[in-house]
Amino acid sequence: MSKSARFLPSLRARVRSHVARVHILTLFACFLSVACGSETDPPLVRSQAVANAFANSEWSAPENIGAPVNSPAAESNAAFSPDELAIYFTSNRPGTLGLTDIWVSERACLDCPWQSPVNLAVVNTAGSEAGPRLSIDGHLLFFQSDKPGGQGSFDIYVSRRSNPNDNFSWGEPIALGTGVNTPAVEQAAVYLQSAEDGQGNLYFNRGPALAQGDIYYAAVTRDGETLGDAVFVPELTDPAAFDQHVTLRKDGREVFIASTRAGGFGGFDIWTSTRQSTSDPWSPIQNAGPPLSTTFNDMQPSLTNDSRTMLFTSNRPEGLGANDLWVSRRTPNGK
Repeated sequence: MSKSARFLPSLRARVRSHVARVHILTLFACFLSVACGSETDPPLVRSQAVANAFANSEWSAPENIGAPVNSPAAESNAAFSPDELAIYFTSNRPGTLGLTDIWVSERACLDCPWQSPVNLAVVNTAGSEAGPRLSIDGHLLFFQSDKPGGQGSFDIYVSRRSNPNDNFSWGEPIALGTGVNTPAVEQAAVYLQSAEDGQGNLYFNRGPALAQGDIYYAAVTRDGETLGDAVFVPELTDPAAFDQHVTLRKDGREVFIASTRAGGFGGFDIWTSTRQSTSDPWSPIQNAGPPLSTTFNDMQPSLTNDSRTMLFTSNRPEGLGANDLWVSRRTPNGK
């Protein structure tokens, strides 16, 4: 046998060993990354990684967010700021300018206590303001109001700020266009950037009265300007129920809503659906079940940007008032 022939098996063994080491290192790198993907990956790759990360996750027992955010008054309709250092919520506590106002509580760090809430006076009126939701970049605040001059009894407004770290620098609210606001009631807007049509989509509920609603979305620009008429979402809507308060995972492939539809545990329950891609229809909606849904009213879900934490409203026992804000968390892959 020639020297070169004797060398080939040794070379093949070294190559196989090197490939095996590379494979192990790749798997280890993926393990270290929650989504096993990076911002440089194509959007579909990142979306699949996010979907896989939460496929088998479970929600923790909800915790009351406590005082001073919750009070003997009614707190509801809340959302965290993108950095989770502020919470925007609806309340009729003393100091409210109208029937309900939007309030803001801040904290210095993620493990720090919440500070006393402050009335967000720049957006509040003598009417009812509610349903605050922020864009991912923190520059837009969407909410609903029944103040005079709207298209219907409740319309959706947007306020803008240049500094996403200043929770009290919001500009004068502006009503969204007729693609969203109509003579009907529009409420509970949530803005999903990087959505179905490549721009952004605003999900909200619309109905003929305050306690009725179906799910719609409307294309909007990154600055919150409407681009056309809202689109009805039949997969998320039960005509016999009140469907409201959409919240979506950042990749647009998981959704939670509150609904009074049949098959639930209580009055309002939290329901969920997924889809393969943002161009696919939503799967048949399922009740999220305990511990999110109970025999009490569990409603108005709101996900954090990383989709690990849900903030929602409930009148379940051990609250401080008529409705309180509660928090549940999940770990990717249930770990």
